[in-house]
Amino acid sequence: MAKDNPFLDVQCLTKSFGSLLLFEDISFSVSEGQKVGLIAKNGTGKSTLISLLTGKDSADDGRIIYRNDITVGCLEQSPVFDCNETVLDACFNHNGEKEKVLRAKQILTQLKISDMNQPMGQLSGGQQKRVALANVLITEPDLLILDEPTNHLDLEMIEWLEGYLKRGRKTLLMVTHDRYFLDRVCSCIIELDDRHIYSYKGNYEYYIEKRQERIDARRAEIARANNLYRTELEWMRRMPQARGHKARYREEAFYELEAVAKQKIDERQMRLKSSNVYIGSKIFECQYISKAWTDKCVILKDFYYNFSRFEKMGIVGNNGTGKSTFIKMLLGLEAPDKGKIVVGDTVRFGYFSQEGLKFNDNDKVIDVVREIADYIDLGSGRQMSASQFLKHFLFTPEQQQNYVCKLSGGERRKLYLCTVLMRNPNFLVLDEPTNDLDIVTLQILEEYLQDFPGCVIIVSHDRYFMDKVVDHLLVFKGNGEIKDFPGNYTQYREWNLLESGDKVNKTKQYGDDAGQFGKNTVKRKQNAVSRRKMTFNEKMEYTRLEKDIALLERERKDIETALSEGTLTVEDITDKGKRLAVIKDELDEKEMRWLELAEIEQ
Repeated sequence: MAKDNPFLDVQCLTKSFGSLLLFEDISFSVSEGQKVGLIAKNGTGKSTLISLLTGKDSADDGRIIYRNDITVGCLEQSPVFDCNETVLDACFNHNGEKEKVLRAKQILTQLKISDMNQPMGQLSGGQQKRVALANVLITEPDLLILDEPTNHLDLEMIEWLEGYLKRGRKTLLMVTHDRYFLDRVCSCIIELDDRHIYSYKGNYEYYIEKRQERIDARRAEIARANNLYRTELEWMRRMPQARGHKARYREEAFYELEAVAKQKIDERQMRLKSSNVYIGSKIFECQYISKAWTDKCVILKDFYYNFSRFEKMGIVGNNGTGKSTFIKMLLGLEAPDKGKIVVGDTVRFGYFSQEGLKFNDNDKVIDVVREIADYIDLGSGRQMSASQFLKHFLFTPEQQQNYVCKLSGGERRKLYLCTVLMRNPNFLVLDEPTNDLDIVTLQILEEYLQDFPGCVIIVSHDRYFMDKVVDHLLVFKGNGEIKDFPGNYTQYREWNLLESGDKVNKTKQYGDDAGQFGKNTVKRKQNAVSRRKMTFNEKMEYTRLEKDIALLERERKDIETALSEGTLTVEDITDKGKRLAVIKDELDEKEMRWLELAEIEQ
């Protein structure tokens, strides 16, 4: 990273807790205008490093140097406020200025905080985090240090913050698991791995590519060292104790070689696939349900939905539109005002809530999971022990013997996730599962859910995660309005842009690049707005798409009927399940293209 007059310079920093060494002799810097993302696994010291940078904790060794003439603003993961002060007062008790009241109100409004005189003690933890974020942004510091800034923000707020941080020459050091956010905002990634820092001058996509190159090169180096180590080990065994100068030099080189050869690189886990999940044809049916807290807070109005087998649904919408209330109604934790929810007899829910699970701090990690089951049945005669399951989700054998009190916040969330999955449910309901989980764990969870043979509902503001897992969306728009969309989040946002026809406003809201699909979307919107005539080839394609979609819909219905009859062999079920996934992908693609052509005058 650039060293010319940096805003922040970290030199040879070391930190440990007792016998646990978090990092050793790490160095990095943040220069003016850089937007740096910090990535690390849960429990390896991300939050501790932020605490050191902000003076909340002290290092064992090393130096942290800020340039004298700069101001620094920090967003903590769990901010603390005086519960009696008002929202507006809370925004000016940390180096704020009274003349910035108008700016404060604008930012608070963007973050969906409307009552400026409400006492902080009446706000939820998520609302307090948003006030803390507003507090940092209002002061306009030279250097922003943000710890998980997207937690407790809905999709609209995340995209607003994304655009805000991208503009101008803001200098930023940020910890986040939001991969789209990292990709679109950050110009540099630093990774804390195995107690060391690795720097990558590029966005998240560049980091993924170069990190793999680094791991491959290291793996090749270890393989070469192992080959030579076997030869040198034989020489060490043959040589007499009395050695000459050259022999002693070779002996010293042997121990250096041994240190390299015995290094280990964490291998990516094998995909965990289970075939021992059966769910009947009757899943659940929402029969015209309604729910409202007040006349002005309507969640559902005569809502009907019949859930299909193998469906992976995402639920999105702004905070306060009723997403969590809806899934609590599904689980029987909240009653509808009108209508009813009918759940199939074979359904076994696994529920991962925002509130999490309260653990006994004196329990060991392995014992927490063994209280649920000693092993999980994967089907076809395969089993996985509780210890193996924990290892799959990156709890090492040593960590499994740790007491819960020693776990970081992210590790506790990961342990809670393992307790849900170990119950072997056939219907997973996950409410904000990505909060506080590291990126590697998210990748493992994504693969698990992609291969999961049951049903899944996910409430999440993590756009990357949703795109990887879900094939269907319920979009809660507020006031009881729900949009049923056949596709993932990126496809929905692209469709929404196309529908709106408001190119200028959307470009401002989402940023000029509009992510990975923005350029194509803007081009298609321009075509739609111009209302040009459809070409002959497009007319032919339009007709062909209608026929293809009808055939695919019929095939999907036939497969779903066959799967619901319960007469198929395991092999047939597997084959048809795979074909069903392919059909859904093809339908998503063809329906999106059909929508594009439908916007053009025929």
